[in-house]
Amino acid sequence: MRIQKCTLYVDDQEKALNFYTNILGFEKKSEKPMGDGKMLAIVAPQGNDNLELHLELTFMPESRRFQKALYAKGMPQAEFEVENLEKEHATLTIFGVRFEKEPFSTGDATRCMIDDTCGNLIEIYQKNPRGKERQKRNNNRLGQTAVPGGAHL
Repeated sequence: MRIQKCTLYVDDQEKALNFYTNILGFEKKSEKPMGDGKMLAIVAPQGNDNLELHLELTFMPESRRFQKALYAKGMPQAEFEVENLEKEHATLTIFGVRFEKEPFSTGDATRCMIDDTCGNLIEIYQKNPRGKERQKRNNNRLGQTAVPGGAHL
């Protein structure tokens, strides 16, 4: 079993496409008309292009309430792993990205949280050596191997 797509509800698809492609570096994979909006799929530039992130319009009142409630509680809608958080932080700062939380350590990783300008908080993290070792042990214990070039920025 594999994950093929995940949905991220956004309040403006064009603004979301601009943010996720021009600021975060994702690539647009497909765009098709769908109801009042479109089915808009992006993929990580270094990742498996079979794993799509769909940027779907929050057209239902329930999805808008859900999105706003999570934002108000400071809960990220997605997490993206990077190789060098310090470098990503500097680049995102230059682009004027608003940081809800500046970089902080959680032991296994260093993290920050950004506002995607479309109603969501996104966590960006870099695994610390301790976190990488723990993942390796867990993968070995479960008989799995790490996915090369996972969904990283």
